Amino acid sequence: MKAKHQRLTLALLAVAAVIGAALLALSALKDQAAFFYAPGDVKKGDMPLGRAVRLGGMVEAGSIAKLPDGISIRFVVTDGIAKVPVAFKGIVPDLFREKSGVVAEGSFNPDGSFTATNLLAKHDEKYMPPEIAGKMHETKSLEQ
Repeated sequence: MKAKHQRLTLALLAVAAVIGAALLALSALKDQAAFFYAPGDVKKGDMPLGRAVRLGGMVEAGSIAKLPDGISIRFVVTDGIAKVPVAFKGIVPDLFREKSGVVAEGSFNPDGSFTATNLLAKHDEKYMPPEIAGKMHETKSLEQ
């Protein structure tokens, strides 16, 4: 075989290997992808049941209810258009509170409610960790 044909064969094999690796990666990620829905999307219907998705919105004021077992909560997520009841069992993030943003990972139930397996509390751009906020107050008092 000539050197020119060897190079061409190696180049074709390399391209085939890269395409094969990309297809394997995409097929593996397809099962891990979680789609994002807002409560307004739920109102329209057509929610995937039993599939991992994310539900995002604001925690409605007065909707957080802690259950007697001590680790389960129920609350309502809203986007101003619709409301979705959410049930979660686990440790709640420190930033989770009423009238704050939340992204709940989990799945929809046939009745339109949502069962969360993980909660991600969102904060605004003004958020500052308590440790830093305390040090800033100390610095301001030292400057005066």
